[in-house]
Parts: sequence; C-alpha cells; structure tokens
Amino acid sequence: MARMAKWLGLGLLVALLAGLALGYAHDTDPAAMKAKYADAASRFVDVGDGLAVHVRDEGRRDGPVLVLLHGSNASLHTWDPWVARLATKYRIVRIDQIGHGMTGPQPHDDYSAAAFVSTLDAVVSRLGITRFALAGNSMGGYVAWEYALAHPAKVSQLVLVDAGGPPDDPHKSLPLGFRLARMPGINRLAEVITPRSVFEKSLRQTVSNQAVVTPAVVDRYWELNRYPGNRRATRLRMGLWAERGRDVPRLGELKMPVLILWGAEDKLIPASGAPWFAARIPGARAIVYPGVGHLPMEEVADRSAADVDAFLSLPIAGKPA
Repeated sequence: MARMAKWLGLGLLVALLAGLALGYAHDTDPAAMKAKYADAASRFVDVGDGLAVHVRDEGRRDGPVLVLLHGSNASLHTWDPWVARLATKYRIVRIDQIGHGMTGPQPHDDYSAAAFVSTLDAVVSRLGITRFALAGNSMGGYVAWEYALAHPAKVSQLVLVDAGGPPDDPHKSLPLGFRLARMPGINRLAEVITPRSVFEKSLRQTVSNQAVVTPAVVDRYWELNRYPGNRRATRLRMGLWAERGRDVPRLGELKMPVLILWGAEDKLIPASGAPWFAARIPGARAIVYPGVGHLPMEEVADRSAADVDAFLSLPIAGKPA
C-alpha cells in the first residue's frame, strides 16, 4: 500500500512538472509587441516618473471627446468596435491602463484606484483635454466612476459598462483566469506559467457571443499579458480588489448624466450590478442586453455604440443645446 502511494505521489509530481513545463511562457519582447499591436494612431505619452502610457487619440478632431478605459487583463483594443462606429462624430481617446497592454507596470508598483485615476488625469492633461465623456468597462468602469468623483468638473457624461463596484456574488463562478489570479501561491506561478489555453478558456467563459473570441484575439490577450511586468502587476492589483467598495457611499455625489450598460449573462460581474448602480446614482439610466456577457462593446457593437451615441447626444442640463 505504501509503495502504491509512493508511486502515485511520484506520478502526480511528474504530471505537475510536465504541466508547468508545457505552460511556461517567457515575457514578450516590447519591440515585437509594438510592431504588432501599435498602429499609426498610437502614441506613448510621457506622464513622468518614467512611465509612458500607450494612447490612441483618433476620430474627429473637433468633435466631443470620449475617453475609453478597458477592463482587467484587457487592452485599449477592446474598444475597436466602438471606435469604428463612433470616430466620425467623436474624438476618441483610449489608453492601456497601468499594468496592461504596452503601457506596462507602474514604476512604484502602485495599483490602487488613486494610481489609476492620477495616471488617467496625467494623460488627458498632457493631451490638453479639459472636459470629456468617460466610459469604462469592468475594472475600467470602476476607475471611471472613481475618476468622476475625483474630477467631477472634467467629466461631462459617464458610461459604466459592466462596471466594477458592486459587491461580489458568492454564488458566481468566475472565469478560470480570474480564479487563478486570486489564488495565493498559484498567482505567483502565473507570472511565468501562463498557458495560452487559459486565456482562451477565460475569454470564452467571459462572453456569451463566442464569435468575438477569434485566434487573433486570444493571441493578443496572451501576448500583451506577457508584456514585461504585466503579470506581476496583475498579481499585485488583484490583491487590492477589495478596495472597490471604499467609495461606494459617494456614488450619490455623481451629478453628471450617467448611462449604465450591462450584459444579462455576465458571469464576471452579474447583471444585478445595473440596478445596484442605478439605485445609487441619481438619474442614472440602465440598459441590459439579453444574451450578452461581460463585453457588450464587442458582443453587440452596433447596438451598444448606438446607445452610447444617443446618450451622448442628449442635451446636458445647464448647457446650451
């Protein structure tokens, strides 16, 4: 019996080591990533302290400004569908947030809400933008409403897309990648053991419209998450996730028009988040999309972009039409 247990243990160890070896993935090369994922609209904006933020500033130069913030482990590319549909009317600015995409890690490993807010403010200041509509998805939605609380005079309208902030549902089943990122010990291994298959499975669990999960999209998530410093940033940031509730009591202070968009089948932040925000933000309007998961801007691009355009086109109280 003891011998059988010994061989079983050895077999499990060999299987584990083989799995780790197969899942090992080195950092990607920054120059190669920029050649592949930057384009003519890309800029690397120096915001000081050795940090250069990857920014795309596109669309109608004299149009109303719309700033877009992506979610956890994503990049500014998640907004491609909205840019394609709205750029003839709006000036659209989107950024790779700290610890993401080709911006890379925050120089002092600060992934607090305040660090995300100050980085965004530094970017818009460098671009000479003083007032704009702000939209964010998931973690980016959390940063968006925190920014709106910190700088209300700069935010003309706020759009929350499956935004972070609502309390966790203890019964929800997180996508695989998010579960691993929250496991102590395992999340340290994830800094070097990063199988492409985990990203594909997580994406498929995150969305309902599976057509958006193409091989090229999976490659982009996998490669940009391996941009030097991003995997460590993910681990550090996940450790601060509980701070989302810090400023919830202040949501009622938001006075600008607010639109809430949500996928009815979101498994990461359930659609109960839409009425949760609406109950706390005076005058907020919520739209929930049937058959849609965590990324409405990609899963139902036509409808979600049209809803945002209609919202941004409404006259703002106290401002001439």
